[in-house]
Amino acid sequence: MTTTEARRPLRIAVVGLAGAGKSTCATLIEEFARDKGLAHARVKLATPLYDLQEQVYRRAGGSLHEGAQDQVLMEALADAMRRIRPESLADDFAARLAAVDADLVVNDDLRDPHVDAPALRGHGFRVLRITCAEELRQERLAGRGDPSRADRSTREIDLIEPDAVIDNGAGLDAYRSTVHELLGSWL
Repeated sequence: MTTTEARRPLRIAVVGLAGAGKSTCATLIEEFARDKGLAHARVKLATPLYDLQEQVYRRAGGSLHEGAQDQVLMEALADAMRRIRPESLADDFAARLAAVDADLVVNDDLRDPHVDAPALRGHGFRVLRITCAEELRQERLAGRGDPSRADRSTREIDLIEPDAVIDNGAGLDAYRSTVHELLGSWL
């Protein structure tokens, strides 16, 4: 690459079951970017779903703490959007991604292997799968305080072929080290 050529940003989609540590991984990726002096951004596929979730709760007169996921509602909203137009979430994501100027972009909520995963691959995303023991995952989920939990939206997560797999069961320092090592090899 010559000095006049623009460097293509590193784009990573973090996938896994709820409670496996996807958001923590995205935070570790952002930490890595900061340490390396790289501009970074987190772009979520589910932004429209979070917006709609907020509107539904407001209209229903309910309250939802910041960052909470009513997973049953979010799945229903995603189903409705995909029924209306299967590529609606992927297209919304692509429009927001186009506005991002960053050396490293991370997504931590890819779940659909049929439309969304191919779309992210088409935008140059590598897939990082996060796993952990089921008992640990359930313990983490119990501490989150989400109004509802559902794993239906991730039942086909294994259909998304990962470029790398990291187990998140050995503690935060080991997790950080493994994530940072992988990112160093991908740069």
